[in-house]
Amino acid sequence: MHDRPGSDEAATHKVVVVDDDFMVAEIHRRFVDRTKGFTTVAVAHSGAEALDAARTTAPDLLLLDVYLPDMSGLDVLQRLRAEGDAVAVIMITAAREIDTVGRALHGGATDYLVKPFEYAQLREKLEHFRRRAHELATQTSADQTFIDSLFGAGGKAAEPVRLPKGLSAETGRLILDTVRARGELSATECAELAGLSRVSVRRYLEHYLDAGLLELRLEYGGTGRPVRRYRPAGH
Repeated sequence: MHDRPGSDEAATHKVVVVDDDFMVAEIHRRFVDRTKGFTTVAVAHSGAEALDAARTTAPDLLLLDVYLPDMSGLDVLQRLRAEGDAVAVIMITAAREIDTVGRALHGGATDYLVKPFEYAQLREKLEHFRRRAHELATQTSADQTFIDSLFGAGGKAAEPVRLPKGLSAETGRLILDTVRARGELSATECAELAGLSRVSVRRYLEHYLDAGLLELRLEYGGTGRPVRRYRPAGH
């Protein structure tokens, strides 16, 4: 069992990339290494190599494929948990079967990303992991709102299934999680934390405000327009 150090926003998170396809693994490694705050410490192409890398490098995160030549990624996940290793795991796979998704969820996977995907989609997953790790490392107590943000609960209302054209569900969840974790944010603050543009974040925030998931508070300063600050509904 590895004792993993506490994480903060300035820390560099160690990642092990696991994929049986050498070219795909290299692409994922490059994606990880171009993301601020993350570095690849090992690349594995089989379940045995993945387990060995997890034991020897004590990573913060595994990007774990399901289809491996010697065992499935789900078996790797199960063995890690059986050994008491709480390393975060994002399943990165072409597997879409609901049974596979369910096993990953119940096995303790942190997230799940279906191949093929663009860099921006993986970056959102990494940022979500980074933010949650930071919150767990810095909070001394947890109220229900904070707990809901960690476990993906939706507060008073569920996230709308349909988003306006041009808005991504993944980005929307990232923005909602950011607001729920901090309690209240302006569009500028949310954009900085989520690593997105302020204009894009503002569109999502206004959509969720209209949908009833967020509430608005106007913060008045000395001059100029008041700052629009967003918080979870009922907060």
